[in-house]
Amino acid sequence: MSRPAARAGASTACGEGDSIARRPLARHATQTPMTSPLVISLLLGCVAGIANLAGAAIVVARAWSRTLLAYFIAVGSGFMLATALGEMVPESLRRSPTIGPPLILAGYFVVHFFEHSWPAHFHYGEETHFEPFHDRRVAFLALGGLSIHTFFDGVAIASGFLISNWLGAVIFGATIVHNLPEGFTIASIMAAARKSRRAGLGAAATLGVSRLAGIVAMGLARHWVNAGLALSGGVTLYVAASDLIPEVNRMHGLRTALAVVLGVALVLLLRLAFES
Repeated sequence: MSRPAARAGASTACGEGDSIARRPLARHATQTPMTSPLVISLLLGCVAGIANLAGAAIVVARAWSRTLLAYFIAVGSGFMLATALGEMVPESLRRSPTIGPPLILAGYFVVHFFEHSWPAHFHYGEETHFEPFHDRRVAFLALGGLSIHTFFDGVAIASGFLISNWLGAVIFGATIVHNLPEGFTIASIMAAARKSRRAGLGAAATLGVSRLAGIVAMGLARHWVNAGLALSGGVTLYVAASDLIPEVNRMHGLRTALAVVLGVALVLLLRLAFES
């Protein structure tokens, strides 16, 4: 893919002797405090946290449409997959051809490890497997596993905006489309473990705080932005390909397949709009 004009302009502004890792820092230095990558990332992180709470609130209210949620997951899976494979992974390989590939793999397997060693198996969306959650401690282990994922959501958003507005925006888009199902997931896990409604909302809020912690961590370690992008690219790839796509594959029908295609098409349309 051709790089957006904003990114190309930023690249030519840097001297040949500048390291790739320092390019986003030079751009950051020319911005006002309210438009800095960290401030924008924190504001959008709060929006993502509100989406988590909205998903949890719907579960608490018991007034949701499973069909709507299924299509939302399908669109989100396509959007995230296109963002990971079309934007984050290629950009990571371009900026860090040596350390990028192992860090992408590391990000992928970090989430794989925590999802399969901490919590019992769960689905994105309404939790239907109640048996594993009879032990109430498992619900908190599930929360810990999802918190690792949302922490890297924050790393991804911040690293994207440190590199370019386009990359930050599309990563945020990939994050927000799975935040509502994420809120569904953790709230329904708490309900399955016979926790209170307040515990479900509190768990969703914890995911939002974890995401903000990831943003702050990346802001403090901005010299490691290339590593942060590669790690979070692997995490995004895992969530799209190993969490959401398998959920979509459990649904049948042409509409579901078209919803995934719509998610991919949205990334392409956003790129065209951004470049124009």
